[in-house]
Amino acid sequence: MCDTCGCNVTHGNAHLVQPGGRLSKTKSGHEAIDVLHGLLQANNDTAVHNREHFNKHGVLAINLMSSPGAGKTSLLEATIDALKDEFSIAVIEGDLETENDAGRIRTHGVPAIQITTGSACHLDAHMVHDALHELDLQKLDIVFIENVGNLVCPAGFDLGQHYNVTLLSVPEGDDKPAKYPVMFRAADLVLLSKSDLLPVLDDFNPDNARRHLRELASSAPVLELSSKNGAGMNQWLRWLLDEIATLEHRSGALNPATETDIPSNGRVSQ
Repeated sequence: MCDTCGCNVTHGNAHLVQPGGRLSKTKSGHEAIDVLHGLLQANNDTAVHNREHFNKHGVLAINLMSSPGAGKTSLLEATIDALKDEFSIAVIEGDLETENDAGRIRTHGVPAIQITTGSACHLDAHMVHDALHELDLQKLDIVFIENVGNLVCPAGFDLGQHYNVTLLSVPEGDDKPAKYPVMFRAADLVLLSKSDLLPVLDDFNPDNARRHLRELASSAPVLELSSKNGAGMNQWLRWLLDEIATLEHRSGALNPATETDIPSNGRVSQ
């Protein structure tokens, strides 16, 4: 959690602690504890509201988390190119500054809402809620939320997503699940990204990464892939298709994606 870095208060929830806000006054002597608890509870309440929006419209929401430079945006670009002809996709981008990643995503023909967090090293549910007002959920099938690059704080904040997908890139080392257990325990799926570098960085052992993850009592699937050469992308796309099918089944909708195949080029065809 963000007990020491001070980023619990973001521009998304600052109104709660400002004068007149719901959390501007707390019990005497317990201000820090009460405010932290109140902010987390308010975040969770907004996350529930966000998830209701996604569920109402049958939109699969995926929260992508990783350290900076692990390849989240490159993965999104390859995923969009593979699926955009069959599914309507939007991206919510989180960074401390710039619209660089949102700009990259828009060149692939899908909407991207940039959230610049300033000093906050994670997205929160309030920020995502504001971004949802800029998207027409009725016309979407998938919303990817690319969280701020950070292996600590993002794992502590529910955004209203259906799944957390955590990237671990080959250059980072295979011991990251052991070093950052909160992040990897929160993962519903772990992607070993930049697998094309395995022949060069042979000190990264995918089996070691899996072992460290299992030692956290996590049963999350682990997939190796490369956005650069396409290796392993089919498995990732199939996982997405299965989760779209699951969401639509839960909502009682018919799902044509359950009968799709992914050919060797990664494109989805009916």
